[in-house]
Amino acid sequence: MQTDYRIYMIEEVKINNKLTFSGHDTFHCRHLWLKKGYEFVKKGYKFSSEDAVVTLGVGKNMVSSIYFWMKAFGILDKEGNLTDFAKYILEDATGKDPYLEDEATLWLLHYHLVTQNVSSIYNLIFNEYRREKIEFTKEHFIAFAVRKAEELGISQVNKNTVSTDFDVLTKMYLRTDVQSKDKEDTFSGLLTDLMLIQNEKRKVDDKFESYVSIVSTDKLEIPEEVLLYGILDNNNFDKSISFQTLEQERNQIGSVFAIDQAGLLRKVDSIVSNSNYQPYGIVFNNHAGIKELQFKEKPNKFSVLDFYYDK
Repeated sequence: MQTDYRIYMIEEVKINNKLTFSGHDTFHCRHLWLKKGYEFVKKGYKFSSEDAVVTLGVGKNMVSSIYFWMKAFGILDKEGNLTDFAKYILEDATGKDPYLEDEATLWLLHYHLVTQNVSSIYNLIFNEYRREKIEFTKEHFIAFAVRKAEELGISQVNKNTVSTDFDVLTKMYLRTDVQSKDKEDTFSGLLTDLMLIQNEKRKVDDKFESYVSIVSTDKLEIPEEVLLYGILDNNNFDKSISFQTLEQERNQIGSVFAIDQAGLLRKVDSIVSNSNYQPYGIVFNNHAGIKELQFKEKPNKFSVLDFYYDK
């Protein structure tokens, strides 16, 4: 198979239509960028217009980066239109969290960043690589990306591009020591408050290396409405889905949120016992060792979020 290169307004490299690296112009997503971009698109402006720099009030490269992150976080669809998710969260009059002040919204953004696969490093790490290595360095991941591309029949991967993606990922999820002291720092990554990725400096062969880790825990801090939204956002099941699928398969909540089995069981039990969902007949069935979450009627995923945001 040949590498498929396409040219967009922003730098974007797609490998075999399955892996995507670059596109962010080395900028991680800042806290107000998604809201700023949402209002920009809503007013009919175009990222490709010459006056986008002035209208958005950022540099030219940042204009491209905002456009990229809006797609990566599911704020824009492939055609550049605002999504239902974007309107649900970011609309001034009716949006549930226009300025991203609720941690539940950050979990939703993380979910979309992984599952949209516009920036494949997030999809690869949360769905695959963290199951292979709980702790790893940037060099470890680059080697994995090269191996993954080879499995897809791709002979060349730009290691520098993958390296830059990894640096952007760590800025998105990890606070520096200075940022930890200043919680209002505007240059902090959008998802640092989730504490989803940890890092540690270790001395290896007379030099220090930075190891990152993503450990599966019970994640009881994630609202059950966010998890049910993630379950319902997948259209690959009808009225029942196995617990094993939820726990282990690609883009399912166990993988995306790094939830361990015990934590996921507690969340499923909580969903089943929640009176808000009684009209939908949600049950957790364990028949002959096969555990399934079953729906008499599947609720609308945004209606589920209403139960959280309207509290």
